[in-house]
Amino acid sequence: MPVELKVPSVGESVSEVEIGDWLKSVGDSVNQDDIIVMLETDKVTVELPAPVNGTISKILFQKGASAKVGDILGYMEEGAAVAKSGAAPRSAPLDPALDRSQGSDPPSAPVPPASTPRVMPAAQRALHVAGLEAAEVQPSGPGGRTLKEDVQRHVAGRPAEAPQKPEPRAKELKPPPVPNLPAGGGGRQEEIVPMTSLRRRIAERLVEAQQNAALLTTFNEVDMSAVKLLREDYQEAFLKKYSIKLGFMSFFVKAAVDALKQFPSVNAEVRGTDIVYHNYFDIGVAVGGGKGLVVPVLRNVERMGFAEVELTIAALAGRAKDGSLKLDELQGGTFTITNGGIYGSLLSTPIINPPQSGILGLHGINDRAVVIKGQIVARPMMYIALTYDHRIVDGREAVGFLKRIKDAIEEPTRMLIEV
Repeated sequence: MPVELKVPSVGESVSEVEIGDWLKSVGDSVNQDDIIVMLETDKVTVELPAPVNGTISKILFQKGASAKVGDILGYMEEGAAVAKSGAAPRSAPLDPALDRSQGSDPPSAPVPPASTPRVMPAAQRALHVAGLEAAEVQPSGPGGRTLKEDVQRHVAGRPAEAPQKPEPRAKELKPPPVPNLPAGGGGRQEEIVPMTSLRRRIAERLVEAQQNAALLTTFNEVDMSAVKLLREDYQEAFLKKYSIKLGFMSFFVKAAVDALKQFPSVNAEVRGTDIVYHNYFDIGVAVGGGKGLVVPVLRNVERMGFAEVELTIAALAGRAKDGSLKLDELQGGTFTITNGGIYGSLLSTPIINPPQSGILGLHGINDRAVVIKGQIVARPMMYIALTYDHRIVDGREAVGFLKRIKDAIEEPTRMLIEV
């Protein structure tokens, strides 16, 4: 009896998905929990696993198509899955009826494998990209699981293919005549590519922020000397104890919590005709994902230490790059920090992430001449920017908030004694 492959529920606010890569084709045998297709939402990428052992019998939605939650993407025939032996991966799903029309022999009866390798989802994607089967890769994970690193290690061990030499071109006796092209002619091709669900959602939210909030940005600059010295003094011990480097972001996350406590309107939101003040601090940190900018959220940052902040950011950034972030990791932040300095930005005006009322923009650190106690000296300086919703945040509060960030970074001990 055919088994339906349905679009699962991926969150209350998500009703539609875009079909990503099909990791299996029609006629392929799959084991239960093998990843069949990637589904892209406006926030995250979701994996659809095989519900049973069997064979893919029909695919109804191709890559790039849109489908609603509950739609049937295809069908499987339940039965023992068999591993393919040396078969080249198909470039596109084929209909079994076409195969029969070409006179191909019917497949032999499936033979259950002696042992079924357990392939982790990230490894399944890597196998698909590399055109490999799980049986070709030596697993190293617990319980014999195949990890993404195993696939990468296997691919790295392959001998590089020798580049093909281009065929010699025939010598021309004389150059061809140059055609009379109209103005704006040859070499002006255009490529039309539809927006991904994530990019469409980013565009919608940015426009929403501009239309529904009274946005204003204020600036300040920070002397990073104290933080740089702290990192130099404690970096080795920090790395040895926590197996991660002490970065700048953890200082700004902790400084933001300190400033938000003093200026609670920046941590609030407008809800209808009410102002909602949050008595907790869920800080979103913007990171570049594989398909665009995403903002995973650090929950209850006021309870975290520096090491926990750094470890959490690293874990979220890693999942953002391989598309494995969960929907609830992207929802519910009360304030956001974005760092354009890692890309070389000197100054910018960030846009808030609705329904939040503030976003802190960090920028590049550059040695600049500043006057300290009447002397001109070179110091590592960073411009910082706060974009805020002027409907509930006054200019005095915005300037005071940014000044508190500056004070906390230039004298980090102030955060400890709360002065």
